[in-house]
Amino acid sequence: MIAVYDTLTRGKRPLAPADPTLVRIYVCGVTPYAEAHIGHARPAVVWDVVRRHLTRRGYRVVYVQNYTDVDDKLVDRSRVVQCDIGELARQHIADYEREMALLGVEPPDLAPRVTDHLTDIVRFVAGLVERDRAYEADDGVYFEVRRDPQYGQLSGQHLDEMRPGVRVQVADGKRDPADFALWKRAPSDEPGWESPWGRGRPGWHIECSAMSARYLGEAFDLHGGGVDLVFPHHENERAQSRAYFGVEPAAIWMHNGLITQAAVKMSKSLGNGVSLQALLDRAHPMAVRTYLLSVQYRTPLDFSWQGLDDWSRGMERIWRLWEDVRNEPAPSALPHAPQPQWLQSLQAFEENLLAALDDDFNSARALALVFDMVRDARRGEATPYGRAARGLARANLAKADAVLGILPIDDKTAGRPQSDSVLNELVQWRQAARAGRDWELADQIRDLLDRAGYRLEDTPRGANLRPKEKSRRAGQPSPPV
Repeated sequence: MIAVYDTLTRGKRPLAPADPTLVRIYVCGVTPYAEAHIGHARPAVVWDVVRRHLTRRGYRVVYVQNYTDVDDKLVDRSRVVQCDIGELARQHIADYEREMALLGVEPPDLAPRVTDHLTDIVRFVAGLVERDRAYEADDGVYFEVRRDPQYGQLSGQHLDEMRPGVRVQVADGKRDPADFALWKRAPSDEPGWESPWGRGRPGWHIECSAMSARYLGEAFDLHGGGVDLVFPHHENERAQSRAYFGVEPAAIWMHNGLITQAAVKMSKSLGNGVSLQALLDRAHPMAVRTYLLSVQYRTPLDFSWQGLDDWSRGMERIWRLWEDVRNEPAPSALPHAPQPQWLQSLQAFEENLLAALDDDFNSARALALVFDMVRDARRGEATPYGRAARGLARANLAKADAVLGILPIDDKTAGRPQSDSVLNELVQWRQAARAGRDWELADQIRDLLDRAGYRLEDTPRGANLRPKEKSRRAGQPSPPV
C-alpha cells in the first residue's frame, strides 16, 4: 500500500485511484517570465520520483503539468525586456525544459499551455456564471466565494479573518473582497482574447481547473504543487471546480515544502533566490537532483552552497561504486545460511527501498538506504563473497536509479522516451475525439504528439504514429509533450 499525505484531510491516506491500474496526476507548472530557479526544480524532481515509483509499483500514470504562458507577470516582464509575450514564454520554456532534461526529469505526458486552451477556459467561466457561482463586474468576471461553504478547508483560511488588500485583491465591482477573478478585461495595449465579457485574459486560477478537466476528467487522483500554492491558488481552484462539476477535483492534494536559506524563504523579491543554471554551474546535475531529494518532500529544504558541496562529495561515493561494478554480472550463486549481515542487507535492498517510497514518497529514507547499501557492498568486497557483493551492488544501483535517478546520465538521453502505452492511449484518445467530432481536442492531441517528437498520419487503415526525423545533436532529449 502506498500512503500519501493529503493536505485537505491533514493526514496520510492510502492511494486508491479510481481506476486500480491508472494514476492520473495534475501538477501546477511554471510561469515562464524569467529564468528557472531552485524553487522550480524541487517540485519537478519530486514529481518525477513520484511517477517513477508509481510505475515501478505497476501503475500506468498520466502526468499533466501546465505552463502559465500568459498572466500579469509575463505582461509586465515583456514590457521591461521589450519582447513579445509569446516569444518571451517560448524562450523560458525552452530553457526550463533543457535544464529539466539535465536533471534527469522525465517530461510530462502532457504539458498544456494556457494560450492553447482559451476556448476551454471561456466555456468553464460561462458555466460558473450560468450556475450563479460567478458574476460580471466592471473589470471582468469574479467567483463568488461566500457561495461555497467549504471555502478555506484546504488552506485553513477563514473568510472573516481576511483583511481586504492584504491576502486578497480589492477591486471595484466585487461583491466581496475575497472574490477572485476568473476573467480580466485587458486594455488595448495588452494581450487579450474575445469573450462574452469583452476582450481580456483568464485569471490565474481558472486555467488549472479547465486544463485538468480537459485531460484528466472532472475528478482525478493526485494534485500537486508547492506549499505556497495552497492559498490562494489551490483553494480557489478547488472551489471553482467543485462549483462547476459538483465533485471534489482531486482525491489527494500533495504539496512540497519550500526551499529556505538560513530558515528564510528563498525568493526573487527578497534577493536571495538561486537560479537553476547557477546550481548546474556549481555541481553535477545528478548531485543537484539528489540534493533536492535529500529531505522528505513535505519538509522545507534549507539550502546552502556548503551543503550542496558536501552532498556532491557524498554522491561521488555512489558513482565510484557504480564505475567499479557497472559491468559486473549478477551473482550466479549465494552462500547458504548463515549469511553475513551485509549480504542479507544487499539482498533486501530493493524491498526496503520501495517500502520507504511507499511511505509518502520518502526520498530521504530511500537515499539513506542507498548510502547504506554502498557501505555494505564495499564491506562485502573484502570477503570471499566479493564477486556476489559487486553483482548485487550493480543490480541495486540500477534499481535505485530507475526510481530515484541517482546515476550520471552519460551517454543516455536525459529525457526518457514516452512509453508505448502512453503513446497508444493518446492516439486512441484522439481517435475517440475524431469519432465524436471534437476536432479541437483531436488537433490539440496531434500538436502535443508533434511537440513530443512524433508524426501522426491519418490513413485509410487508421492512425499511423512514427518518430519524426531528428535534426538535434545526437544525445539530446526530445522535447516534452
